Amino acid sequence: MPLVEIGGTRFFYRIDGAENAPVLIFSHSLGCDHAMWDLQAAHFARFFRVVRYDSRGHGASDTTAGDYTIELLARDALAIADALGIASFAFCGLSLGGMIGQWIAGHAPDRITHVVLANTSSRYLNPELMEQRRSIVREHGMAAVADAVMGRFFTPESLAGNSAALANIRRTVLATDPGGYASCCAAIRDLNQTAMLSSIRTPTLIVSGDRDQSTPWQGHGEVLAREIPHASVAHLPAAHLSNIERPRSFNAALAKFLLPSPVDALAAGFEKRRAILGDAHVDRSIANTTEFTRAFQELITRYAWGDIWQRPGLDDRTRRLLVLAITAALGRWEEFRLHVRTGFEHELEACDLEEVLLQVAIYAGVPAANTGFTNAAEAMK
Repeated sequence: MPLVEIGGTRFFYRIDGAENAPVLIFSHSLGCDHAMWDLQAAHFARFFRVVRYDSRGHGASDTTAGDYTIELLARDALAIADALGIASFAFCGLSLGGMIGQWIAGHAPDRITHVVLANTSSRYLNPELMEQRRSIVREHGMAAVADAVMGRFFTPESLAGNSAALANIRRTVLATDPGGYASCCAAIRDLNQTAMLSSIRTPTLIVSGDRDQSTPWQGHGEVLAREIPHASVAHLPAAHLSNIERPRSFNAALAKFLLPSPVDALAAGFEKRRAILGDAHVDRSIANTTEFTRAFQELITRYAWGDIWQRPGLDDRTRRLLVLAITAALGRWEEFRLHVRTGFEHELEACDLEEVLLQVAIYAGVPAANTGFTNAAEAMK
């Protein structure tokens, strides 16, 4: 189990992505753990070294006695980064994690390149409610608040769907150490960082859920957006755990904020074109380019490969499958065979082609699928 020990307290962490990539740290909500970011880690590990950790009193990290503060929890995050040899990082925190992110951006600006503050607040407007929850958990355990917590985490429609993701969150809430949960409740109860917000100069994205009961836009997100200079805002049709309820929209908002567009779209296009179609194909295309076709080749490279194929919303495998379905449906067999051949040199398998062509049979016609199977079989030889 990956653990770091800081001042006698052990913290669990998990890392995904390439060692030499820029670092993106995710910090979870009260009552959750690092696994609430599973869908974000899978998506952003293509671009970042993704670090997730369990906050003090949560998950596999230790629980220490006494009430916690946001400063303590933020210093934990910085100490974990230090222990992992991470000098600077982008930071995404939701709810309690967003409160931690505010503190780091305000007090350790040299460590943080970007900060995402999702479904969070700079000041808890009803500290009595959090104190009441803290007392209930200390006396009766997590089961006494689990239903109320889930009702604030998610919309009624999501709860009725009873998805695996929501079931996992409920199990995590019930498994959270009551002492650690109560100590973090104290940190939220005493939160008051509004006066600090105007000093934040880190590029900031605020994510707000339109149906968030815990930290609604009015009184919470709007304060962050007003007080943090030049902050960007993304509104999602979600409740409190917007990254789970609307994962693709959440990821798209983060990607737009965190991932810059290529400075040289033509150069980026050639790099992506080689990665997808292979050096031999691209070298032949370059060798066969004439003055008559040069502008067309650059147009395709710049806009198809340097723009559309660079967008982070879909991975390369999904784009390959879309290309195969569209080219088969339209009868663009030369292009179809090219993408079958180059796809099989990378991540595609025969079962992928079978599923694509069965979809083509239903939505574009049996003759197109029949020709597609024939062309695919020839290209796979």
